[in-house]
Amino acid sequence: MPGTSKRGFASMDAAKQREIASKGGRAAHAKGTAHEFTSHEAREAGRKGGMVVSRNREHMAAIGRKGGMESGGRSRRKQSPEQPAQTSQEAEAQNPT
Repeated sequence: MPGTSKRGFASMDAAKQREIASKGGRAAHAKGTAHEFTSHEAREAGRKGGMVVSRNREHMAAIGRKGGMESGGRSRRKQSPEQPAQTSQEAEAQNPT
């Protein structure tokens, strides 16, 4: 094929790329030069990612719909202090769908 190369990392299949990258990661850790996230760095990265994802209203709506479907649309009934909490199996037995 003209214009394409059979050389280089990007032209390899995904399994071969993973194998080479894995070797590089192991070597960097063994040498002591690999970056390891502190809990603060990881927290900050998660916060940034969450902010980016939550800007997508369609995505957030889809997550909400999925959660609503998983709960079966049932609202939690209020528990009085003397009434023990109901297990999901007990709820299903009382309200079969």
